Amino acid sequence: MSHVEASLPDHARAIIAEEEALLARVQSTLEVARRKSARGQDAQGLVAQLQVLRDDASTAAVADLPHIFAQMNQMRSLMERQEGVKLPDPQAPYFAHLRLNGEGGPRDYLLGRTTFADVGAGVRVIDWRFAPVARVFYCYEEGDDYEEYFGERLAEGSVETRRLVIIERGVLTRIISGALVLERLADGAWRSVSRDFSTLQSGGAGTAARPEFLGTGKGARRIEDAFGVTAMLDAEQYEAVSTGPDRPLLVLGSAGSGKTTVALHRLAKLAFDDPRTFPQARMKLIVPEEGLARLSRRLLAPLGLGNVAVQTRDAWLLATARSAFNVPGIKLWNDTPPLVSRLKRHPTLRRALAARVGVPKTDAGTTLERLRTRMADAYMDRRFLESVVTAAKGEIPRTAIDETLEHTRLQLATPLSKVLKDITDAERLITVDGRSIEDDTPDAMAGTVDLDDLPVLMFLKAQHSSLGLERLAHVVLDEAEDFSLFELFAVRQLLGKGKSCTLAGDEMQQTDAGFAGWPAVLNELDIRDAATCRLQVSYRCPRPVVELARQVLGAQAPEAAATGRAGAPVGFHHFPDEAQAQLFIGEALRDLVAREPHASVGVIASSPESAQAIYRVVADQPWARLVSDGEFTFEPGVDVTDVGSVKGLEFDYVILPDATARAYPVDDESRRRLHVAVTRTSHQLWVVSSGVRSHLVTPGGAAAPR
Repeated sequence: MSHVEASLPDHARAIIAEEEALLARVQSTLEVARRKSARGQDAQGLVAQLQVLRDDASTAAVADLPHIFAQMNQMRSLMERQEGVKLPDPQAPYFAHLRLNGEGGPRDYLLGRTTFADVGAGVRVIDWRFAPVARVFYCYEEGDDYEEYFGERLAEGSVETRRLVIIERGVLTRIISGALVLERLADGAWRSVSRDFSTLQSGGAGTAARPEFLGTGKGARRIEDAFGVTAMLDAEQYEAVSTGPDRPLLVLGSAGSGKTTVALHRLAKLAFDDPRTFPQARMKLIVPEEGLARLSRRLLAPLGLGNVAVQTRDAWLLATARSAFNVPGIKLWNDTPPLVSRLKRHPTLRRALAARVGVPKTDAGTTLERLRTRMADAYMDRRFLESVVTAAKGEIPRTAIDETLEHTRLQLATPLSKVLKDITDAERLITVDGRSIEDDTPDAMAGTVDLDDLPVLMFLKAQHSSLGLERLAHVVLDEAEDFSLFELFAVRQLLGKGKSCTLAGDEMQQTDAGFAGWPAVLNELDIRDAATCRLQVSYRCPRPVVELARQVLGAQAPEAAATGRAGAPVGFHHFPDEAQAQLFIGEALRDLVAREPHASVGVIASSPESAQAIYRVVADQPWARLVSDGEFTFEPGVDVTDVGSVKGLEFDYVILPDATARAYPVDDESRRRLHVAVTRTSHQLWVVSSGVRSHLVTPGGAAAPR
């Protein structure tokens, strides 16, 4: 039996009493249903119950129809199979309480994972993912009037109650009702928790860089002329930008230290100081992801660099390979297994392949098709692959060997279209749905190469003949730690005699295993005299975020970067169930957008699939955007995306919705990925988890505060 603190106001006491009584009623009803299910019911009894439900449906209010229909379906299923109905778990039967006052009067709806209704007992548990009534919870606040279609019938009414409830092991432990947060203590007493628990702190809008300006160490937002380009840089940044134009520059620094600022300002200075030697048409910026490419294009415009080409690594590789092999089209396979991709991008493959290649007797051996055959010979050589994996010292699992062998075998197969070449009627090669006969079959891979193969093929050709690529006046690689040695080899072919280039990177933000180290990067580019600048001050993230980022990296963390900026504390929020965490995030986002309509918010999930799951909670909101393939608009609102899409970007607010042990286990790769996600915020960070929290965000292995 619970008790409440005397200091709690009457309305808080009433809420606790109401929710505990409701839970007791639900658990009692479930126990009755469980006993009936255990005893079994004869067909005659089921028919009688079905008839009662039909009668109820003819007179029920619109809002009750979905639940009555659900019970009718359960009865029919029982009649067909004589099996028990799956009931909600009484230890955690639901996680939200919605009371609607409609044409049939007030009714309580409980959001859970399993639909269950006992209309007579006033118990209606609905599946929050599919039930139409759940839309009211997503789209309306307590006190709002609602108007929604349930099926083909319009339902109208008002939202009387809208609460998140946390039930653990059959006990109500937390209630979140708007700004009111009530929590049960270990001794059973209830207390009111600070509003900071459920709200992000105001004042963050505009703290992250916007496409209209390129932030610098001292906050410059406009570039007036050639002198203004470097006027507001800090001392470290200015020194780096002033590196001689013919000397390669390596800019290193932690997240938010201004690496991109330096790289783009250096481009601007080169163009302003010597436009004949460094025309914009002969300068290029290459970045790993589309989101960073979009941002970079918009950041270059105020610097007067609108004609500098900005390409993603993938787009640049494809265009360069087409030029190097003088072929207009290359049949790519865009779904390479992750382990196969890891092997093909790893430094040990670069070294092993360099030792393996031989010199062909004629130039005929450097055609794309012949080089593809030589490359595939290596991929089909188990002993060769085993040597690559062994040399990787645990960074490539041995299962990658069989995956690579099988993947290559399918790519080497003869395309079905060639097998059926005697069929002259093209329409006979098209299926009834209008697609090629090869689509969605293993034959679709036949004759393809992976994107990761393109720099390997260029490497093989360059051993024996020139790639014939046009040299550039200056090349910038941003997030250079994510470029493989093969890709860097291809970049080398673009550099002029002076090797004029700028590399910006942070080894702690690599998202691919197998970073070879900065000396290896420079060696692959054939650079011997690079100027190196390591920026020491992190401007983006407030101190609490920087401290968490270092904790996440653990022993991998470099020497501490200085940050003197205080900021909002990191919010840690843990829930027993994923659905509870997602609904909580939806609540917080609605509140934040109402208070900070001009803020940029990033909800950064561990994977695209997880991003889609959390987006479902806010999909009906005009300010919510599901961002895939880097298609950021950089407008105010909420971008729901994944960690693989956000390198180089920043937001006013960031929420990590799935900081779980499953999404981020304790390994080096997870540390780096989580570090990238953590360091995207300029104002405040929330870390939300469910089930088992990732130990990477659990200080000392103990539970972080709620």
